[in-house]
Amino acid sequence: MHLTNRVLVTGGAGFIGSHLCEALLETGAEVLCLDNFFTGARSNVAHLLSHPRFELMRHDVTMPLFVEIDQIYNMACPASPVHYQYDPVQTTKTSVHGAINMLGLAKRTGARILQASTSEVYGDPDVHPQQEDYWGNVNPIGPRSCYDEGKRCAETLFFDYYRQHQLDIKVARIFNTYGPRMHPNDGRVVSNFIVQALQGEDITLYGDGQQTRSFCYVDDLVKGLMSLMNSPEGVTGPINLGNPGEFTIKELAEQVIELTGSISKLTHKPLPQDDPRKRRPDITRAREQLNWGPSVALNEGLVKTIAYFDELLKTT
Repeated sequence: MHLTNRVLVTGGAGFIGSHLCEALLETGAEVLCLDNFFTGARSNVAHLLSHPRFELMRHDVTMPLFVEIDQIYNMACPASPVHYQYDPVQTTKTSVHGAINMLGLAKRTGARILQASTSEVYGDPDVHPQQEDYWGNVNPIGPRSCYDEGKRCAETLFFDYYRQHQLDIKVARIFNTYGPRMHPNDGRVVSNFIVQALQGEDITLYGDGQQTRSFCYVDDLVKGLMSLMNSPEGVTGPINLGNPGEFTIKELAEQVIELTGSISKLTHKPLPQDDPRKRRPDITRAREQLNWGPSVALNEGLVKTIAYFDELLKTT
């Protein structure tokens, strides 16, 4: 019998996935990192390649996988509008076929499986802040629906496997997360603002900049994911993981300008279709069931993220 926990992380060379792989190795686990490198990057896990308990495999989750495993973190899916709208059909396939393949693997091996779902399942919410029992307000035929509906369908599959096959599932709804290893061209607000500020370009606000977001530092999120994975069997989720601190996009831009000492000015562009006006998690369930809450303040996390991008822009 093996003593080490064997963990599969799909999308493991991505922004969140690579931080998760690191944290899992620190617990003594064997980590199999799976990625097709569409948005993930080998450079995100290059420092782990020599680790005796780390293995990197190039593979697309839309294709079946045959490995022996104890736990599966299903993180694979492009998560920024720029990337998921590039090939919307493939995005839906990644969420839906990927879920089916990973659930099938979990069923065969008896593994516990966690789905990285998203706050986007709430769409442009009519309820604020968002609680897990809110069903959402999603446009099923809009340009963002490949991601929103793909993730909603993945949740459906997880709960159907749970009911039909008694599979040991966990579902996390991840809210805006930021930190080192974000893709510089992913179109997300934190990376956009930091790159524009460091390059002295105007910072682009969509709409009036009064729409709100809640920003969770990646280290906090990874702790939340691992707490959920290792929670008692009856705790299936869905559980919101995010930082309930709410900021307007304009406030974020002003903080980034101040922390970078940039000369950037604010400019306005029209709001994209179906862009949510408000986004803030209710994390009562995470606090009660996982004893989890974020600890890194936005200011502190931004300093670390700016340092990462500053270094990245100097070397590219």
